[in-house]
Amino acid sequence: MALLARPRVLAALFAVLALAAGVAGAIVGAGESDEDRSAREAGKAQDGSFLAKIVPPAARPGQPAPGAPVPRVVARLEGRLSLERKVAQLFLFGFEGQDLTAEIFGRLRRLDLGGIVLAAPNYVDSSQLEQLAGQAGVIARDERHVTPWVLAIQEGGDLNSFPDLPPATAPADLPSTAEAGAQAADAAGTLRGLGVTGILGPAVDVGLETGSALGARVYSDDPEEVARFAEATVRAYRDGRLFSAAGHFPGLGGADQSTEEGPASVGLGPEELRERDLRPFEAAVDAGAPALLLSHALYPINDFTAPASLSKEVATELLREQLGFDGVAVTDDLADPAITTSYSVPDAAVEALRAGADMLFISGPPADQQAAYAAVLRAVRRGAISQARLDQAIRRTLLAKARYGLIR
Repeated sequence: MALLARPRVLAALFAVLALAAGVAGAIVGAGESDEDRSAREAGKAQDGSFLAKIVPPAARPGQPAPGAPVPRVVARLEGRLSLERKVAQLFLFGFEGQDLTAEIFGRLRRLDLGGIVLAAPNYVDSSQLEQLAGQAGVIARDERHVTPWVLAIQEGGDLNSFPDLPPATAPADLPSTAEAGAQAADAAGTLRGLGVTGILGPAVDVGLETGSALGARVYSDDPEEVARFAEATVRAYRDGRLFSAAGHFPGLGGADQSTEEGPASVGLGPEELRERDLRPFEAAVDAGAPALLLSHALYPINDFTAPASLSKEVATELLREQLGFDGVAVTDDLADPAITTSYSVPDAAVEALRAGADMLFISGPPADQQAAYAAVLRAVRRGAISQARLDQAIRRTLLAKARYGLIR
């Protein structure tokens, strides 16, 4: 799929159809009252665009077909969730601790959180990991909450949060995309078997010939090679029933530094992004990626005014309208210096949701996490975040949970 490109024959067809529609509209509209015209326009908004009916968007694996009915179990759950629970479902929280006395488990009882993220400091061994992951599900059943995601950052080799678990090799050291897919399949089977239901990855960023600030996380500096890597790994995770969020949209391989170190910029304009950095994300979406991870870098697409994760130009216009993605948009860690240098964590959470993000990842500390939850809840109550935007985010979140077996 090439963004913003269509075959010439379709362009000619559209032109003829548009001319015919315009002539017909002029004839009908000549005798049309203002009330009739308003009703007709409302009907068009309800039914979708004329061109969309002629050439409907292609259904992607792992995403609902356009206009597909919402599963009954999701619709019922969405209808009975309170505002407080809907807001809590949008958050992914990291935490401190390595056993069941960790503070996060008390919060899981009080808040119907969307999920938790396990990192290297939480890990001792596979049996302890299974215990932590299992406790999240036990609490959800006890409290009649929605089952939370149990996510990890497990990118391979030295980049793993769980060093003795697959994948064994960092992306830069993989010999082929076939091996990348095989290791991803191994990781999916192992992690699901231990109760981990998803990962924040893979990184499908395109590096530079001179290197990348992302180091070994980058598979290649060739967009087509990275696209094949994205397809192989995302498909393996999907087939292994492990939720994945490919990052870092719209591409972080050309950044001047890691967003984990401070504010970062990617100096690629829209055309360069399309030709280089967006190709792997197209491949990931076509392979059935249920989620994409939003970058915190600054881009020319919005004149470097806000990080991509907080930018409507990126999180809605580019991701939804141009790429056609309707899965879950997850922010990278809102506690990263690329964000906290210019924003408070609560303000960033509100801005990210308004921009188009669906789930908000905050590694910690707990006070920032709680303040972010309170800020989003307050913003919805006051109308700074619309009910429609909240409902859109919660529906995508619940649909993904249903597809990956967390909601039955």
